[in-house]
Amino acid sequence: MSKQLQQQFVHQVIGHKPEHNRLNASKSVGKGSAPVNIALSKYWGKRDTILNLPTNGSASISLPGLGTETQVKIISATKNHQDKVSLNGELLEAEAPFAKRVSNFLNYFRGNSHTLFEVTTCNSVPTAAGLASSASGYAALVLALDDLFEWNLADKELSLLARLGSGSASRSLFPGFSVWHQGTQTDGLDSYAEAIETQWPEFCIGLLEIDVKQKPVSSTQGMQNTVETCALYQAWPEQANRDLQTILNAIEEKNFSTLGKTAEHNALTMHATMIATWPPIVYWQPESVEAMHKVWQLREQGVEVYFTMDAGPNLKLLFLQTEKPAIKQAFKDVKILEPFKH
Repeated sequence: MSKQLQQQFVHQVIGHKPEHNRLNASKSVGKGSAPVNIALSKYWGKRDTILNLPTNGSASISLPGLGTETQVKIISATKNHQDKVSLNGELLEAEAPFAKRVSNFLNYFRGNSHTLFEVTTCNSVPTAAGLASSASGYAALVLALDDLFEWNLADKELSLLARLGSGSASRSLFPGFSVWHQGTQTDGLDSYAEAIETQWPEFCIGLLEIDVKQKPVSSTQGMQNTVETCALYQAWPEQANRDLQTILNAIEEKNFSTLGKTAEHNALTMHATMIATWPPIVYWQPESVEAMHKVWQLREQGVEVYFTMDAGPNLKLLFLQTEKPAIKQAFKDVKILEPFKH
């Protein structure tokens, strides 16, 4: 039943009709690329696991120059009748978790059960390490499929399809700021992301890579465990939606202090629900906590910097351009990105 619902959803989005098969490739290869995005107000928890519908809306900022490039083509039958999936130059075994997840997503786009795909994807950030590689990955894959089949879908439809692969991927189709609407419909057609037009040239992101190994608990599994076992989680959706509205207002007004404080508190609240899950989910490493304390010390010294963290040990620093020298001095290995300077 779940597969049927997902298939029906995809057909609604791409406008598939029996007399007009939109699952026939129009060209030999499709290409797509998408940036990673960092959530400023977090998505954590699903109201519908089949259609990847969130319990709350979220907002993010995309990071130029970091993300995924993907190529897709339809291939002839292979010996074991499996898709071919390559990641960063390595052909994966069909049973590898990454390959299985990609193939399961591609099931929605097979004209018939005999259609096979070859997917070649390259990430410029570590995979499954809490640096949003799945967000850029599924956004790039959807763009490549749109190119392959020449659907020419609008941003809204592309976001709906990307969401089915990874919730955060709905936001990775846009440069700069974006917002993912929670939606209320059971069919999921009103839960999509769209760009926020605000340009903020002074806005900077600092990446602190604490540990880039694959994390022990995936975001998908972590969310499910939190929703099922954490009593504190009951308060999360309401606070998350309040934080979202505060951050959207702060972006519009370019109120950095409000944005930074709200984003940091939102991230810590999300991690608090993980820690209160059973068994506990603690993505932090000792170096993560050390970096948090350094951020708080810098603020006491008058340097306005905040942090946010996704489901992983790595910190993303938020600050304005005027604080760049102080950030570079305090964090020697920081990678500074200016999302609106590209």
